[in-house]
Amino acid sequence: QVQLVESGGALVQPGESLRLSCAASGFTFSSEWMYWVRQTPGKGIEYVCRIGPRSLSTDCIDSVKGRFTISRDNAKNALYLQMNNTKPEDTARYYCATDPRGTRKGQGTQVTVSS
Repeated sequence: QVQLVESGGALVQPGESLRLSCAASGFTFSSEWMYWVRQTPGKGIEYVCRIGPRSLSTDCIDSVKGRFTISRDNAKNALYLQMNNTKPEDTARYYCATDPRGTRKGQGTQVTVSS
């Protein structure tokens, strides 16, 4: 069955960097668009970034453009999110997902940006 396991979340200070990872299994990872989505308490899932199967196409929401970079390694069935110049509003639980609404996602990893 599909398994998505996120890691790398932490408590960081504003301006610091963080790299999230996702290990995928149970499906043909190299054929799928992949997404990072996030959720804060009391709010719904928010799409953050996406990447095409061969990394030829990437896109992120405006609030993280220029700070976050999505990447993947199809040989390792791995998805990454490099988060630079973090801000308190980036605080959320981050999930890797196979769709932008997070219908199929992992258990998530908590990112807290606070001084």
